[in-house]
Amino acid sequence: MSNESTQDTPRDFVRDIVATDLASGKHDHVVTRFPPEPNGYLHIGHAKSICLNFGIALENDGVCNLRFDDTNPVKEDTEYVESIQADVRWLIDGWASQVMASEIFFASDYFGQLHDYAVQLIKDGKAYVCDLKAEEWEEYRGVPEKSGKDSPFRNRSVEENLDLFTRMRAGEFADGEKTLRGKIDMASPNLHMRDPVLYRIRHEEHHHAGDQWCIYPMYDFTHCLSDSIEGITHSICTLEFEVHRPLYDWALDELPVPQPRPHQYEFAKLNLTYTVMSKRRLIQMVEDGHVNGWDDPRMPTLAGLRRRGYTAASIRNFCRSLGVTKYNSLTDIGLLENSIREELNATAERRCAVLDPIEVIIDNYPEGQVEQMTAINNPEDENAGKREVPFSRRLYIERADFMEDPPKKFFRLAPGREVRLRYAYFITCDRVEKDAEGNITRLHCTHDPETRGGNAPDGRKVKGTIHWVSADHAITAEVRLYDRLFTEEEPGAMENHLDSLNQSSLKTLTAQLEPALAQAKPGDRVQFERNGYFYADPIDSTKDALVFNRIVSLRDTWAKIAGKQ
Repeated sequence: MSNESTQDTPRDFVRDIVATDLASGKHDHVVTRFPPEPNGYLHIGHAKSICLNFGIALENDGVCNLRFDDTNPVKEDTEYVESIQADVRWLIDGWASQVMASEIFFASDYFGQLHDYAVQLIKDGKAYVCDLKAEEWEEYRGVPEKSGKDSPFRNRSVEENLDLFTRMRAGEFADGEKTLRGKIDMASPNLHMRDPVLYRIRHEEHHHAGDQWCIYPMYDFTHCLSDSIEGITHSICTLEFEVHRPLYDWALDELPVPQPRPHQYEFAKLNLTYTVMSKRRLIQMVEDGHVNGWDDPRMPTLAGLRRRGYTAASIRNFCRSLGVTKYNSLTDIGLLENSIREELNATAERRCAVLDPIEVIIDNYPEGQVEQMTAINNPEDENAGKREVPFSRRLYIERADFMEDPPKKFFRLAPGREVRLRYAYFITCDRVEKDAEGNITRLHCTHDPETRGGNAPDGRKVKGTIHWVSADHAITAEVRLYDRLFTEEEPGAMENHLDSLNQSSLKTLTAQLEPALAQAKPGDRVQFERNGYFYADPIDSTKDALVFNRIVSLRDTWAKIAGKQ
């Protein structure tokens, strides 16, 4: 379910800029881009950027390029390229897929042209080859409050710089031995403008370009020129790149690029509670085995959210609700959870599943008798219809729905207490069976045959209604209860985010499900009544062994817990 098509076009400062540029004739069309580096999987933070860039293209009959800014052969991999393409196509499918350029772009495809641009800067006296090592450069660069010192190699002749750069390209020098620097301003208060590195040496094979190169352009040099080469009209990125914009503009000013040139605009990135989105930290969690891969349903990656059962529409609606601003803030993860709750409340069919079963014997119900009880598939959608659920003498209920010595406001089953079985009868608990350790193993109850359907002819009321499944008809399935991965609201702000790992973020149960769920297919979403929304795992589920992932509980239990503190 998505109401995207019926909603008005969102308004924000980026969209206002685009509208002004079109109205003034600065641009007669719109080309945006989403340019991830393929050094990890996309996460929920990237979803905001995808929705913004593809959304603006969609709203203006434009085009959005998917481009890999692949300038670092050490950290990039084809696995990430493939996963990113899959995630982007999944997120925009049926919404903005028509505005995605038919070609997938790679910055590495422009290495030849970028090299020529670098040579042009050398010829114009705007770049030089520097022999300073990275640790030495720290001293020369200085601090914002004080001018830096010129590199001793800053005044090399154009001829010497061209020769050295040619030899760098030919592989004569070791990694880190030389760099190509822009000759800009060593007194600039912006450290990014103090003769930044444009090219460095990396004797590493590239995932896309192969072994053609041993020198690689830096991101800041590559990004702006890639935008220009592709004819990007509006280069939209997150706020941390605001300080890089002068360098973006410098390269476009100093080189003969087509006009009108692209312009960079920055917006606030998504920061989410109980979540880390640093690629370095996510990689650590994967490699150290704290999660079961990039698509672990606890991960904030798009692959993880998809595996958990989130829909693309729910993520898009979440991103839409955030708006686009210039101010960094912390977004409550409950807003993301509520987005999928709202969708599934309207669309998911209801089923009964007992996650922690305890056996119930209805002593006064005839042996061997089976009745079919009528259950509603979705109270929010009358077109969803109804189904028949078998009822028998032997049932399963949730262990938590019974207490031997209940507190005053416990309205579920207890000795001598009557409750309603949803869609079935009133029952009363008469006695309990226990094992040698005193653990309750079975409940014995009686039912009132006059209350079939859940109402008493004499008008008596019961406060508790619980769900159940017929033990003789139930199917067994693995159910994975996923919860937030961290216990601290801002784990990314901690010195060691692993200190706040939620040790209860995954509980695996053997559940008993109503027989209708035997027809569930991998990828199906259902509501387990009173338990939450669940997703038939598309990887681990088989016809004979279903696995269900909890997408989200029926309500924000964390907010309830926080309210008590």
